[in-house]
Amino acid sequence: MCLAIPAQVTEILAGDQARVALGGLHKIISTSLVDNVKTGDYLIVHVGFAIGKLDPAEAERTLALLAEMGATPDNPAAYR
Repeated sequence: MCLAIPAQVTEILAGDQARVALGGLHKIISTSLVDNVKTGDYLIVHVGFAIGKLDPAEAERTLALLAEMGATPDNPAAYR
């Protein structure tokens, strides 16, 4: 089973990369597969690549479901 996780862009970096926030964690991902990424966008992230944009409300619903499964900011290991 694969899991793609919504993460919010906090910084646009050089070379088709961005820093994203996920449950208190900050990761650098590739944005080469998604056009017009901006700070504040929610992206679907899978294996370090953004694979699409996501509506903020849908991102919040997905993150709430992840929290129900135990993937919370105080349990970052659940995101790995």
